[in-house]
Amino acid sequence: MALAVISVIASSPACAQWIGKQTGCYADSMVANPNRPTVANPADITQYGVLELEYGWDRMWPEEGVHQNSFGGLLKFGLLCDVELRWSTTSFLEQTDTTGTHRAFGDNWLGPQVRLYRQTKRVPTLAFGYAAKIPSASTDGGLGTGRVDHSFTFLASKDIAGFHFDFNATHFWIGRESAPGFDQNDQLNLAFSRTIHKGLGFTGEFYGDTQLNRAAPSFVSSLWALTYTMIPRLVLDGGFEGGLTSGGPHRHAFAGLTYSIANVYPGWRRKQAGGAKP
Repeated sequence: MALAVISVIASSPACAQWIGKQTGCYADSMVANPNRPTVANPADITQYGVLELEYGWDRMWPEEGVHQNSFGGLLKFGLLCDVELRWSTTSFLEQTDTTGTHRAFGDNWLGPQVRLYRQTKRVPTLAFGYAAKIPSASTDGGLGTGRVDHSFTFLASKDIAGFHFDFNATHFWIGRESAPGFDQNDQLNLAFSRTIHKGLGFTGEFYGDTQLNRAAPSFVSSLWALTYTMIPRLVLDGGFEGGLTSGGPHRHAFAGLTYSIANVYPGWRRKQAGGAKP
């Protein structure tokens, strides 16, 4: 469905003419912009006109006697110079607990991210994101809540002394399972990364949530990972998360990739063809 919508946007003459007025947006080549593997997202968005996929495997132990396996990803599209459309989905979710093993599709999140300011020497890249959850996960076995949720995120990213930093502050409205209305809480994230050698790099993150309700207390967690850039448009990652306090993820292992599929705007192809001329 997302691919069909993007194709219609790119092929419509009126839309194509309007999109073409976005000047200075096309990049010389496609370079992946991974949101993986951290919980925090970068303030910079996917390149203009580029369709990018992130996909991976997660193994979690959210509490004693419970473990989960899941496969899911994030499809991103650089609609405008500073506007990215985002669709996050869990295509397979399996949870094993004292009641048995439950399998189903997970929830879907849809929303935009808007870059407000590009990084300068003194000021970081600034952005704002919004996402709404489509409650597609089954409520059997606690795989989903069946309720719509919302998230509002402020993002800032900066390169300092060879490190890249991503800071996120998110406010959640989480639909209550047994009553109308929403519970609310906040999340703060600080992620940092650095290249070790050639395509190999490492990333770390500290983040935490405030208390949502009596069943979901506040917590702090940390995440550590290695990344490897196979080619500029393909980045692999793998790592481990460990909760620093009770109430958060006990253990979490993951592996995945980020791949820039294609630039769907015809202007980029004309730019590439023009650049190839002697």
